[in-house]
Amino acid sequence: MTAGTSEPAATLERRGRVGLITFNRPHAMNAVNSDLAGAVGGFLEEIDGDPGLRVAVVTGAGRAFCAGADLKDVAAGRDVGAPGHPEWGFAGLVEHEFAKPLIAAVNGYALGGGAEIVLASDLAVLSETASLGLPEVKRGLFAAAAGLINLPRQVPTKIAMEVALLGELVPADEALRWGLVNRVVPADQLLATALELAEKAASNAPGAMRTSKRIIRAALGRGAAWDGDVRTLQAEETVRTMASADALEGARAFAEKRQPQWADA
Repeated sequence: MTAGTSEPAATLERRGRVGLITFNRPHAMNAVNSDLAGAVGGFLEEIDGDPGLRVAVVTGAGRAFCAGADLKDVAAGRDVGAPGHPEWGFAGLVEHEFAKPLIAAVNGYALGGGAEIVLASDLAVLSETASLGLPEVKRGLFAAAAGLINLPRQVPTKIAMEVALLGELVPADEALRWGLVNRVVPADQLLATALELAEKAASNAPGAMRTSKRIIRAALGRGAAWDGDVRTLQAEETVRTMASADALEGARAFAEKRQPQWADA
């Protein structure tokens, strides 16, 4: 359950052959805490093991898709990972070995780890009012949930550098033009469009889809089996960066609603 509420941090709804996962912390812009990560990772395991469910769709409740990690928990030193499953990665999803198609239905802001969820998904549909971005550099951090691994494999290098180094929001139309997403639609058509794509995928041969996904990811180098060196680098840099003075200052400045004063020039 989400702290301070009786509501679950995420929900799973069966829509025919599609499993619809909803991030359910709208009061926190669906920022990820350990409850949400554990629930999402568990739902992906459930969908993967259920032959009646062939595709997963992830979306957010309220005005945001996902605002990344819950910085209040991070600042307090609380783990935001899925309990007992560090191998699932951020939100229980970004490094999860999920064999079936995964579609992100991005209803609002997808920031930091939220954008990394989009990058880790196989397909993405954005509301025309949604936007995404990797603002970690503005908080003394970097996109450590495989975002810097997945991003340059989906867009040209200069675009990847702009997204990662400037930390600015990318509007939906720009994300579509850059090839970061598959569709941009009016907000009231978002879920229907994502579910339509999911149903089209669900009508195909499950084994052939799993094989297709596995081969494409192997060709791109996306997956733990092919990314040993770069994932090791990411893990080492995460430990170093999280212990830095700038990371602590970034979290404090966010909590205090002020501009950070960086120690490392």
